[in-house]
Amino acid sequence: MNQSTDRMKQPILENAEPWEFAGWGRAGRIDDLGNEKVEVEELGVSSRHSSHLGELAATSICGNDITSSVLYVSALTIGVAGIYAPIGLLLVSLVLYGFRKIYAEVGSALPLNGGAYTVLLNTTNKKVAAAAATLTIISYLATAVISATEAMHYLHTLFHQVAPFPATILLLGFFAGLSILGITESSKVAVGIFLLHISTLTLLAVACVLYLLTHDLGGALDRLTESAQSVSPIQGIVLGFCAGMLGISGFESSANFIEEQKPGVFPKTLRNMWGAVTVFNPLICLLTLMILGVASAKSHENSLLSELASTSGGSWLSGLIGIDAVLVLSGAVLTSYVGVTGLVRRMALDRCLPQILLSENRQRKTNHWIILSFFLLSCLILAATRGDVQSLAGVYSLSFLTVMALFALGNLLLKKSRSRLKREVQARISVVLLGLLAVVFAFVANATIENIKTFMIFFGLLGGAVAIMFSRVLLFRLGLFTLKHLIDLFPRMGHRFQTSLYRAIHKVNSQSVIYFSRGDDLPILNHAALYVIENEQTSHMIVVHIYNEEEGIPPLLANQLKIIDQLYPELRIDFLSVKGQFGPQLVEKISRRLKIPKNSMFIGTPGSGFQHSLAELGGVRIIL
Repeated sequence: MNQSTDRMKQPILENAEPWEFAGWGRAGRIDDLGNEKVEVEELGVSSRHSSHLGELAATSICGNDITSSVLYVSALTIGVAGIYAPIGLLLVSLVLYGFRKIYAEVGSALPLNGGAYTVLLNTTNKKVAAAAATLTIISYLATAVISATEAMHYLHTLFHQVAPFPATILLLGFFAGLSILGITESSKVAVGIFLLHISTLTLLAVACVLYLLTHDLGGALDRLTESAQSVSPIQGIVLGFCAGMLGISGFESSANFIEEQKPGVFPKTLRNMWGAVTVFNPLICLLTLMILGVASAKSHENSLLSELASTSGGSWLSGLIGIDAVLVLSGAVLTSYVGVTGLVRRMALDRCLPQILLSENRQRKTNHWIILSFFLLSCLILAATRGDVQSLAGVYSLSFLTVMALFALGNLLLKKSRSRLKREVQARISVVLLGLLAVVFAFVANATIENIKTFMIFFGLLGGAVAIMFSRVLLFRLGLFTLKHLIDLFPRMGHRFQTSLYRAIHKVNSQSVIYFSRGDDLPILNHAALYVIENEQTSHMIVVHIYNEEEGIPPLLANQLKIIDQLYPELRIDFLSVKGQFGPQLVEKISRRLKIPKNSMFIGTPGSGFQHSLAELGGVRIIL
């Protein structure tokens, strides 16, 4: 920073602690950033992690999760809805069609990893966004543990010498290692599993149709008619819909690794997932009713597709279904690793989680501590539940449905407060509201006292860890307050701990943030300062104004910032005018010069004429 001068000369507050008075701000100017081009990849959300996956690879990673639902959703819906189960599943598909638009709009406006966390971070505040992220992590944990456990139980039915519990830990460890190798290697495995799964389901459907054509088709119709009296149509359709909503978990996964997808791939993954669920879930359910009937379907709840395959195609097809189940459920475990890595990386960048999680191994450039932490948590949950997936099923369903509801809510907030943000897709408000109501209805229908109790335990534990990150300075201050009363008893040790706590507070607060201001409007500048105080653990805010000609610098901007600096003594506000053209290159240069990550830079909502996306800006956050 050159030509730096003191902007304020007021006396420093007497007897003030460092966090109570951060110092008076200064004014400065930078006019020597230069015109050379730089690679926009160093600080903040890194573009070197992006634009790797094509349509098939990205669809496979998230598709293995959502299409694995065919293994259990038919039995689940038939058990409560009888012959009306296929209708309930078609209604689920209709809701999911609306969510295609909801997710696509958010993804085109905010093409950043994090899903519900990212949209709420850019439309509400960091605490609300962190709560949504916690729910997403819980959903991924439950998905990984349930899918791995079920996969090994299927393998146990094929090879009885396989012990499910240790095999589940080995499977979780295998995909942890694969994830550390990198997303490119992981996607190759996911593609193989996905293609085999779709081929197996297609083969099963063909075998069932041939079976019906070569056997008593009239008997199949009689089985449907006889079961019609077991439940009323309205009740059956409603119950089938609520149960069937659990069969679309995984639809949110693509939004959590959107930065790893090539441009334009994200909406295609949503379309492909919707198509697979729309075709296979109602079709397999209908064929099951026609071939096995409601009573037989209920008696084979845990191995329904294997029984259907055995009846329609013989033991060879039943064995193929078993192998496919092992693989696709394993693929759902991989989806959890990929999704949670993108989400947790984004949270750590935003200092919602410890910075050590951002560490990368030298060869593969993957975040090994995120992957290993997720593996460890999965193993702990598996040990705590002793492999009983029923206790996790409620957590799984409630967390997933809550995340979908929050995503729809985030879409509404995006429309209201970020309407000027450029987007390629727009979902109608009526579609968003209907989708939100449908998810809330399914949540209420699936909520039981036991489910809510287990869900709250998980949310309390993980949410508590995130809350500690938000409250670090407060906890350190409480420690200092306690030491003041003990320092006379243990002077040497007390002074040592006091020094350590002061250093810890300084380290947390030393990360500066930047707000790019386009004008000198006092309420807007005040709003920006309040946002930083309420959401960021810092004592230093730099207001940057980009200009081409010196006459373009707002004449009142420095004086307005002086007023705000006096209002909030705990926040030092500096003013910096930078010559150049606002865009990815300039943001990267400022990031390097000031050593401030790009995700610690804030802007107001860009207008429709703004030429760059947030992804190109490296994760710059919208706060106004």
